[in-house]
Amino acid sequence: MRAIRHRRRSIPALAALAAAAVAAPVLLTAAPAAAHAHDQRDGKLARELVEEVTARGAYRHLARFQRIADANGGNRAAGTPGHLASAAYVHDTLKKAGYEVSYQDFDIYEAHTKTEKTTVLGAEPRELATAAFTFTPSTPAAGLTAPLALARVDETPGCTADDYPAGAFTGKIALVKRGSCTFVEKQNAAAAAGAAGVIVYNHSGTTPVRGGFSSPAEGLIPSAGITLAEGEALAAAAAGGEVRVRLDLEQEHVRKTTRNVIAQTKGGRADRVVTAGAHLDSVPEGPGINDNGSGSAGLLEVALKLADEGANKKGKGPANKVRFAWWSAEELGLLGSEHYVAQLSARQKKDIALYLNFDMIASPNPVQFVYDGDDSDKTGEGAGPAGSAQIEALINGFLDKKGKPHEGSDFDGRSDYGPFIANGIPAGGTFTGAEGIKTAEQAKRYGGTAGAAYDPNYHGAGDDLKNLDLKAFDTNLDVIAHAVGTYAQDLRSLGK
Repeated sequence: MRAIRHRRRSIPALAALAAAAVAAPVLLTAAPAAAHAHDQRDGKLARELVEEVTARGAYRHLARFQRIADANGGNRAAGTPGHLASAAYVHDTLKKAGYEVSYQDFDIYEAHTKTEKTTVLGAEPRELATAAFTFTPSTPAAGLTAPLALARVDETPGCTADDYPAGAFTGKIALVKRGSCTFVEKQNAAAAAGAAGVIVYNHSGTTPVRGGFSSPAEGLIPSAGITLAEGEALAAAAAGGEVRVRLDLEQEHVRKTTRNVIAQTKGGRADRVVTAGAHLDSVPEGPGINDNGSGSAGLLEVALKLADEGANKKGKGPANKVRFAWWSAEELGLLGSEHYVAQLSARQKKDIALYLNFDMIASPNPVQFVYDGDDSDKTGEGAGPAGSAQIEALINGFLDKKGKPHEGSDFDGRSDYGPFIANGIPAGGTFTGAEGIKTAEQAKRYGGTAGAAYDPNYHGAGDDLKNLDLKAFDTNLDVIAHAVGTYAQDLRSLGK
């Protein structure tokens, strides 16, 4: 690793350097088969990529994403001109570098809420602060008026059929507490019990639940969220007698088209594909420079350094085919990665040796998280598919050698590894935290502010070029480079 890598620069300094940066890929001269075997033994490609990939180089991509957002209403959300321009930038940059690059278009939907009201009926009707679920069905024009029925509140409130006593919910509006399972699961269980609508109340805070579904097809019955205080008050009242409410929801669902960007090396074994991905879309509320311009920029910079003049020619370059992906509509429910995996044949899925995911790798109050492939933390979901433990071990071992603290993160399904894991493909990767709160112990290990979110600008307008931790970004760029470089040449640690 070059000494320049250790000179931590301010964002303005990096911006100045970015303006003069040249996007030329590093030269990795193609070698004969014997040399490739030697690379597999000593990790030469991985070391070279770690040496060549820099935060300075990747920062220019972040700056471009910021400029694109600034020119397109302040965001790069799926289905918007900002995302389209971001995809074109990635596509054209990689095409110029010699990759086989393609767009993968698919349909998404936008939800435009026109009415969201809950009214408690009685002698003095009372209106509650309400948030219509994304992709909820609308109520009739006059609203949906019905008694409330209380779903059982336990460790998994409203998640399973036994939370809805038989016959008690037919034609009524189910009142369900948030927690433990998805909004889709709560809605489905309520609908199966005969409920005509669902109101979910929050489990903390003072704001209404803002839930939703991935598409209009998932919305079965009108669904909305209210606050914890209002939900508990309604539950107490309904426990003592009938409470009638009117739910008024009107929502328009607009179909749009968005696209993934897929790039792969021309050479390398097509039955041993090393896949690495990051979502390129932001939320509509902000430019998404950490979430997930950071992962997108890091992946792009590693891809460029891998792409020397000969590396993408058939029969040369990495021993295994390397495929990079920039997903769209992750913020709408992993739609881009789900679409991609769903389009693969059984054979194509089998040919993918592993998937590496990088989502939010420059959080301003960071913790170095590594996906818990072996379930050693014993929290949340179980271990990933066979090979996931080895991916975690590779990343942890690299961080250990660099003297970088790290800890596990559950495969909780919140990012694009989800569809790969669901199809038995080993996965791993890193991120530096979203809306979770940094503990005192974490602050001691990593620095930063205890009691504050890992990214206070998560899903907000402040997720911009000014609010990043470039040291965390640099560390994770090295992780990407090392993992891609290792697996591009050698899959033996995965038993392949």
